[in-house]
Amino acid sequence: MAYDNLRLEKGMYRQEGKSFTQVLESLDPSENYRGTALEGTDAFQRQLKRFGIRAKGEGSSAVESFFRTMDSAVLFPEYIARTVRQGMEENDILPAITATTTVIDSMDYRSIYSVPTAAELELKAVEEGGLIPETEIKTKEHLVSLSKRGRMLVASYEAIRFQKLDLFSVMLRQIGSYIQKQQLADAVQVLMNGDGNENAAAVYTVGTSPISGTRGTLTYDQLVEFWGQFDPYTMNTMLCSTATMTQLLKIAELQNPLTGLNFQGTGKPGSPLGAQLHRTSAVADGVIIGLDNRYALEMVRAGDVLVEYDKLIDRQLERAAITSISGFGKICTGAACVLNV
Repeated sequence: MAYDNLRLEKGMYRQEGKSFTQVLESLDPSENYRGTALEGTDAFQRQLKRFGIRAKGEGSSAVESFFRTMDSAVLFPEYIARTVRQGMEENDILPAITATTTVIDSMDYRSIYSVPTAAELELKAVEEGGLIPETEIKTKEHLVSLSKRGRMLVASYEAIRFQKLDLFSVMLRQIGSYIQKQQLADAVQVLMNGDGNENAAAVYTVGTSPISGTRGTLTYDQLVEFWGQFDPYTMNTMLCSTATMTQLLKIAELQNPLTGLNFQGTGKPGSPLGAQLHRTSAVADGVIIGLDNRYALEMVRAGDVLVEYDKLIDRQLERAAITSISGFGKICTGAACVLNV
């Protein structure tokens, strides 16, 4: 079959606008395997099969299995990138707080925004021959700030060559988890402070109008009043720390039997006022970020997970960088607010 005869080389990582897997797919399309035993695999997985590399499960191969031939060594950076990406996706809440993701091929990106007035939000009747109300969409003054987040893989080939890929992948997924946490912290900062275009979130404080109560104490009343600040948006997502989530879950109105059964059965907390609650150390204690995840935040990525493929293919694992470049931009300013408890 076609996948048995492909010649693999470093240059497959350098094709502009295409990932390594996309290059493989162009040479060995998955659609050609419909109705065969290999249906459901992608081009990279078929190359692992070609060289007898078992990446996970019982009887997983050793790291050195990638380096039996020059062709199979070319697969190693993609294996690293995929496993790191898997770690980034485990317990990742970024998809739950971003309205859209934009992938770019440069380090400069200028997003768009719209800040309608109260009058512009009203859908008034238009008389015959009258002017139709306008919604103006503008380009932001400042660029979205992109940050390179990553980790350095520090290990000698001799130290890991006999290690099983199952165990090695645990270390790689942990690297992905670290990168994801750093990106989430970036997203939280943009939600609260804006992206440099004078679009910081409105901040409300318990005990200060329009939020009632006493500072340091959180009740159902304050949650309802906070929820009321989002018109015309809907507060459908909340971010807070472990300590603040503990306060929320102790509110009597949220301790109904169904909430308790759901939390005990799935480990997922209830949804205060219909908002999905997420815990993260990126938010300080005593702070709740509420947002409408359909309109609040845009994630911008410059490509996918990047690895220093030359070093990895040549077994120079010492200080091989694994990075991801991303940034965040506010879309609709009023779609995110902060409550200081």
